[in-house]
Amino acid sequence: MITVYGAPPTRSFRVVWALEELGLEYRLREVDLRQRMSDQEFLKLNPAGFLPAIDDDGLVMVESIAILEYLIARYNGVQLAPAAGDPDFPMYQQFLHLGESGLAAYLNIMVASRFFAPEPERENFGAKVAERMFLNRLQLVSSRLASASMLAGQEFSAADISVTYALDLAERLGLAGHFGAELKAYRERMSARPGYRAAQAAFSAKPAS
Repeated sequence: MITVYGAPPTRSFRVVWALEELGLEYRLREVDLRQRMSDQEFLKLNPAGFLPAIDDDGLVMVESIAILEYLIARYNGVQLAPAAGDPDFPMYQQFLHLGESGLAAYLNIMVASRFFAPEPERENFGAKVAERMFLNRLQLVSSRLASASMLAGQEFSAADISVTYALDLAERLGLAGHFGAELKAYRERMSARPGYRAAQAAFSAKPAS
């Protein structure tokens, strides 16, 4: 049984969404973000204290994109990734990693500034640069969606899970006004997926004990 240590609205959503799409059984063990550094069970798995973490029958992993790649490889998740020889594979790889390194990572800086920095420092230089960098890379997503319904091509993949999480986070930060028609339509398609809705419901339900 896979145990996911996570909390809304963190990157653990990516992992739970992937598990739902793969039809794998899992247990969600929610972690209180504010109290996570005193959660000894969680810290035993990830002493650095960031989310998500998984425990797959004793195999422990952190980092959401690495976990997605592990689940696909370990559980034959061919429905979430084109084969290496598939023409769609390069774009799959690009957007799988862009969702974190080129999008969500910059939004982290904005989250820290807007919600945790002292009031006079919330609109600081670093946060403004991070917003510009996010919007710059977002053009790659918009351009891709102008010619393909999904980021790897015409089929849903883990690349869509990766990027959609970043788009959801951007909306919570008030950046949805920068989304063009392609992005808006894409987000509607993603949020309508049963796996996406099931992941949302999992975080809304009573945490597993």
